[in-house]
Amino acid sequence: MRTIPAKTILSAYSDCGWFGSNYNMNIYKGCCHGCIYCDSRSECYRVDRFDEVRAKENALSVIERDLKSKRKRGLVMTGSMSDPYNPFEEKELLTRGALELIDKYTFGIVIATKSDLVTRDSDCLLAVKKHSPAAVNFTITCFEDELCAKVERNVCPSSRRFEAIKKLTEIGINCGVILMPILPFINDTEENIGSIIKCAAKAGAKWVYPGHKGCFSVTLRQNQRQYFYDRLNESFPGIKKLYIKKFGTAYECNSSKAKELWPFFTGLCDEHGLLYSMNKIAGMIKGSYTSEQMSLF
Repeated sequence: MRTIPAKTILSAYSDCGWFGSNYNMNIYKGCCHGCIYCDSRSECYRVDRFDEVRAKENALSVIERDLKSKRKRGLVMTGSMSDPYNPFEEKELLTRGALELIDKYTFGIVIATKSDLVTRDSDCLLAVKKHSPAAVNFTITCFEDELCAKVERNVCPSSRRFEAIKKLTEIGINCGVILMPILPFINDTEENIGSIIKCAAKAGAKWVYPGHKGCFSVTLRQNQRQYFYDRLNESFPGIKKLYIKKFGTAYECNSSKAKELWPFFTGLCDEHGLLYSMNKIAGMIKGSYTSEQMSLF
């Protein structure tokens, strides 16, 4: 695996980040999942050779230095730009090493991933949970594995992600689903969304986060848009023309069914006791800790 230099890996959010996080951590650069919609492929992020996964040089030493330098402990988010559980992690063990350091320095952790490899590190998550919040988000956009294989090409199927949720929640790790993006004309159906909600609840998930309230959309930017269209031509003939006609060069491409999908989504989440508001989800992640512990987060 190629490596790239990194002066720092842990960066602080000026305001509270996703899922109540205070810090962001990306150990790897690039991603080989091949998801047709990935926003991280956009030109604005300036990630050259995006499909090539590279580790950051001396990652664990840099992370330890970063953690030691922080005046305030807090919740670390990983997985925003590159999945921390890419196929190389199985041997590299960098994400696992980072979790051990997060435990050592008594920080909390929130993970976003599409891989069931995260269950390997359940012992690390339980160790963190003894003193700080620990939670895992699984991005699941397609209930049917066949559709998932077309949209998220090189990652484990949705069914295995649901199984991973079950394994982690059974040992007490809070888990949820990131239900985004929703692709107009492809997975923006009540059948797909409803099946994900029901299966998430059955597996023990505590939340399903849909992104911007009521949008059910995908965002498309320069470079990412052309890649997305090329993949549509390969797997969904005729859909590219629908996107060009309906959205043109728009950044946000909202489903035409959004107005009907939102009450359906919220109603089904309420029925199954699943949270979907970011503020409430962040509150749940942090909510089981004492006021003294919470003052650190």
